[in-house]
Amino acid sequence: QVQLVETGGGSVQAGGSLRLSCAAYGYSFSYNCMAWFRQPPGKEREGVAVIDIGTGSTYSADSVKGRFTISQDNAKNTVYLQMNSLKPEDSATYYCAAHFASGYCGQVPREYTYWGQGTQVTVSS
Repeated sequence: QVQLVETGGGSVQAGGSLRLSCAAYGYSFSYNCMAWFRQPPGKEREGVAVIDIGTGSTYSADSVKGRFTISQDNAKNTVYLQMNSLKPEDSATYYCAAHFASGYCGQVPREYTYWGQGTQVTVSS
């Protein structure tokens, strides 16, 4: 079993930055992909960024490319999402997720086994 704990959400003005952290506890061989998703009120959950824990390869959604960066600290079993140049449309509940993929790490929510509790990000204009 794997437990994911997110921290780092909050409120910020447009143009500001936040860094989200996701600490993983449990059997680390249960997953090789970790990702950030977000869900604005009344909308579907969407993929933001994903990282392959083994290779370090990353992928970001077009809407955040160049502004958000996903990274990992293997020693701490922690994945980060650095968010810069935040926009009001980035406001959402952000979730960390993990799963074991036999192929590449995708950004489809239903593929992910383990989920954090979510952390709120609010960007004001």
